[in-house]
Amino acid sequence: MLKTALRNALAHKARLAMTVLAVCLGVAFVSGTLVFADSTAAAHRAAASRNFADIAVTVTARTPPPGAAAGLQPDPLDDSLARKLADLPGVAAARPTADGSAVLNAADGTPLRVGARSANQAAAYVPGRDGTDSRYPLAEGRAPKDGDELAVDRGTAAAGRLRIGDRVTLATDGPAMTKRLVGIVTTTDTRVTAGGTLVLFDRATAQQLFATPGHYTGIDLAAAPGTDPYELARRVAAVLPADRAEATTGAAQAAQQAVLVDTLTRGYEKLPLVFAGISLFIASFLIVNTFTMLVARRSREIALLRAIGAQRRQVARSVLLEALLVGLLASAAGFLLGLAIASVLPDLLGDGLPRGPLVIGPGSVLAALAVGVGVTVPAAWLPSRRAARIAPIEALRTAEQPPPARRLTLRAVAGLALAVLGAVLLVSLRGAKDASEENLRTAMLALAALGCGLIALAPVLAAPVIRAFGGLTGRLGVTGRLARDNALRDPRRTAATAATLLVSTALVAGLATIGNSAARALDHRAAAGLLADYVIGSRSTTDGIDQAAVRRVAETPGVRTASAVTDSTMITGGTVLQVAGIDPGAVGTSDTAGTVVRLHLTGGSLQDLGPGRIAVSATVAREHHLSPGDRLDARIGRSPDTRPYTVVGVYQDDPTAHDVLAARAEVAPDSHLPGSVQRILVRTEAGTGAGADAASPAMQQRLRTAVGNSPLLKVQDRAQLVREAAGTMGDLLAVLYGMLAVGAVIGALGIVNTLAVSVAERTREIGLLRAVGLDRADVRRMIRLEAVTVAAFGTLLGLAAGLAGAWAVGPLATGAVDHYTLALPWGTLLLACAASLAIAVLAATAPARRAAALDPLTATAQT
Repeated sequence: MLKTALRNALAHKARLAMTVLAVCLGVAFVSGTLVFADSTAAAHRAAASRNFADIAVTVTARTPPPGAAAGLQPDPLDDSLARKLADLPGVAAARPTADGSAVLNAADGTPLRVGARSANQAAAYVPGRDGTDSRYPLAEGRAPKDGDELAVDRGTAAAGRLRIGDRVTLATDGPAMTKRLVGIVTTTDTRVTAGGTLVLFDRATAQQLFATPGHYTGIDLAAAPGTDPYELARRVAAVLPADRAEATTGAAQAAQQAVLVDTLTRGYEKLPLVFAGISLFIASFLIVNTFTMLVARRSREIALLRAIGAQRRQVARSVLLEALLVGLLASAAGFLLGLAIASVLPDLLGDGLPRGPLVIGPGSVLAALAVGVGVTVPAAWLPSRRAARIAPIEALRTAEQPPPARRLTLRAVAGLALAVLGAVLLVSLRGAKDASEENLRTAMLALAALGCGLIALAPVLAAPVIRAFGGLTGRLGVTGRLARDNALRDPRRTAATAATLLVSTALVAGLATIGNSAARALDHRAAAGLLADYVIGSRSTTDGIDQAAVRRVAETPGVRTASAVTDSTMITGGTVLQVAGIDPGAVGTSDTAGTVVRLHLTGGSLQDLGPGRIAVSATVAREHHLSPGDRLDARIGRSPDTRPYTVVGVYQDDPTAHDVLAARAEVAPDSHLPGSVQRILVRTEAGTGAGADAASPAMQQRLRTAVGNSPLLKVQDRAQLVREAAGTMGDLLAVLYGMLAVGAVIGALGIVNTLAVSVAERTREIGLLRAVGLDRADVRRMIRLEAVTVAAFGTLLGLAAGLAGAWAVGPLATGAVDHYTLALPWGTLLLACAASLAIAVLAATAPARRAAALDPLTATAQT
């Protein structure tokens, strides 16, 4: 039986190659992602080790406790402490540092690589005895020498198109500054090489920006040869003021930095793994169909084996062994393809990901084997059972027997039961109010039941659907009618072939509809209640807009109103809420006037906003069981004290008002930057005129100039706010089109496989058709139309399943996204249909050419 399995695999290698390719795609995504993750992590660790290779211990100041009065605890990191540490036994050198964060503009004035603030590094260039800083080797120019100069790393200069001599606009946590670029350096800091930026100042400027004059943010100590870093750390800690400074080993810092950068880049692995899961799921249908067709084709051979003594379990094992060989081959090919994917992922997924040799660990190899074999062998189990049930006499009567009617009836009953169960569960969700965990589990179960039910019912649905669709192909003459009849000849095979397109189309249609509906809701929500024409905002609540900039914005020509907003956090019972502090007169409701914001109240009033009185969003009110007049114990921002706040109003969720709305005088003293402003809501004179266009490039540029073109700030009109909100759907769209591509490729392989078997089975029939007058072009057209018919069947079922699922889970999205209504993405749906039909035509090319090349006399002579 082993020899038989090997011979069968070799005899049908062309047909099995399609299955190998389908499984290979999933294995490649899995193994490639794992190798990429291991390689990136190793590169992170290596780079972090290089960063701290000459640092044994770093001394930093302790963060003062919340509420501590500024100035009572002077910063201990100064030149005298640096000299004291340098004299300790085992210390080879002490190098002070003044580090922080800075964001700069590119040459075209746009913020450069703005992301996590931890990736926008800034530091002092501290020359050693040789006049250079070994941490930052100069590549061009020279080191900064005064407060008007700076240097950047090579990656930042290239990304921003910055050259020596350019004037560069940047900001740390205050007003924008302009300095001259005098040097370009290189660095191995993984926070920078992983897509961040580096700005270097002279020592005095860095101290002024990130510490205080004469003081530092850290002191790096190099150990003398033979000195243990941990012993040195204990010696250093003994001479430090324990309440104001602490010592950390370089190894601990390297590990911490590796974890930080790994966290920033780990999300890149998710998308390839999603594609892997989708491709393997769809490929399982192709595997089942392929082995089912092979078993049907080899019925006579299996019968002969049974007649000469082969037992049922031996026949089943032979088929499973064949599947095992296919799985091993797919695992090997997929792993090699995965290495190619791993090598190009850093270029495709992110700017500046750390580079290094590919790390091939045992986990990646074992995962490739487990995925390839683990998908192929279980998928071949049902065909193997079917092969074992072949009786010698039944198989010797004919090469292929139609499945017993009882078996098809049982399948139809089971499929109907699953479809009804899924439909009932989906209908039950129509009354859902939110996307709770229980509702999500119900939705997943319902969709799975509906999908499995449709797949089981597909052979029963094939006849009526294809006959209806056949009315179109029938108008093409005899070839169209033949194509329809061929597709109906074996409904079970047709259904199995269409299953791959059914699954992929259902996923694309359902997610595309939900995504499009959510995007429209987010578009509406982005500017809901906003009367302002422009919003000037900081990129983080830890950044602020200085009061001088607020005054300049208010005095800008064309500005009618400029209302400042202080954003912070409100902590209550372990929950962190976003609070917006605004002048009460700037907020109105449907019943009252407001200059820049209009909220829709569901209870209470906003007229009573003031000390100790707040309004909350409907979501916060629901989650914390609040209503007007209730009390909420919370603390704002940096305040260490919890105090009671009275809820005076509840409003519909609005991004401008955040989770909690309070008077600005209430929020500003305890915000992360006391007395700061995070947003300015601007209403222009043009925005008040009937039919006038409030947004204009000239006004936007005047507002940018008013805030000093700071890279920490965004100046957005209402349309830009909407586009930014819609941008949150970018990942979903990438998944959608990725699923469409993966499903199309595997669906094409399935169609090629089915048509190749169909042509082989109908060799004599095709020869007879040629003999009675059907020419080569007609044969090719017949095969192509058959492929289109099968693809249309799978696509129609997929569209029905996907749209039904999207309609049913709409209430869940309504609870999570305000203003959610079902909106069909006609472009994406038409693209999915067109892609399925086009793929079918292309997939039928090779089988159609083979069928047309058959010689009539030779074909009719076959038995």
